[in-house]
Amino acid sequence: MNSVAAKEINAVLAITAREITKAVKSPVLLIVSIIFPVIFIGLMGGSLSQNMAGNLGFNYLQFVMIGMIVNNMFTGTVAGMSALIEERDKNLTQELYVSPISRYSIILGKMIGSSFTSLVGLLGILLVSLAMRIPLGGMHIVWLFLTTPLYCLVGASLGIFFIGFVQDSKAADVGSMLIVMPQMFLSGAIIPIFHSTGILGFLAHLMPMTYAIDLARAVFYKGTPVYNQVVLYNPWLDLLVMAGFFLVFSIIGTIMFTRSERNR
Repeated sequence: MNSVAAKEINAVLAITAREITKAVKSPVLLIVSIIFPVIFIGLMGGSLSQNMAGNLGFNYLQFVMIGMIVNNMFTGTVAGMSALIEERDKNLTQELYVSPISRYSIILGKMIGSSFTSLVGLLGILLVSLAMRIPLGGMHIVWLFLTTPLYCLVGASLGIFFIGFVQDSKAADVGSMLIVMPQMFLSGAIIPIFHSTGILGFLAHLMPMTYAIDLARAVFYKGTPVYNQVVLYNPWLDLLVMAGFFLVFSIIGTIMFTRSERNR
């Protein structure tokens, strides 16, 4: 390994460690990341299950559990990347951007580090699932957890794309929620979208989270009788679309964000 590559890898690892340390020192953030899925699976999912899920033909709460796992990855990583705006306003990242390392290494380290809080949120989902006796599917949940880094990376790339066009930290805080919340309701995380048409169907197909959730359900339900009832697309199509989103969002977002840094 040449010295340049080694320097970039060390930079990614250092920035990742920095983000994890920040998360560990912010227990409130970790607690919120656990409570958030409790609210949506336990309260919203439970209420919908009791009132509209009787004739679906599959376990609705299990369906919601998978959607919330992916949504949790997106929410945490989009919020983590949006925090770069606040850090920039407080001049907490200037030492990174004047250092002789690739901007992509900085962004990648931030992406990986931001995923840490999202992964902690999986604990909340598991606790709620056990309390509500939602079937975890044995090895199916293990395979699903192994794919969670993919959802983190796509969510983080959406976050960096967003902050590439935002200069104000308050706008970033509000905007990040406006990015995540519509996806949670339109991508099938909680409400099935098998029969969505018109503008709702169009928007659902535009949402990166739609394909991430569909891939997660394809992984979880593979080989089960309800697979065709809960999976929309071929998993390879989901993976291809996710890869496209990741590359486009990461490249454009990083270019725009670093350009705004130089123009400050």
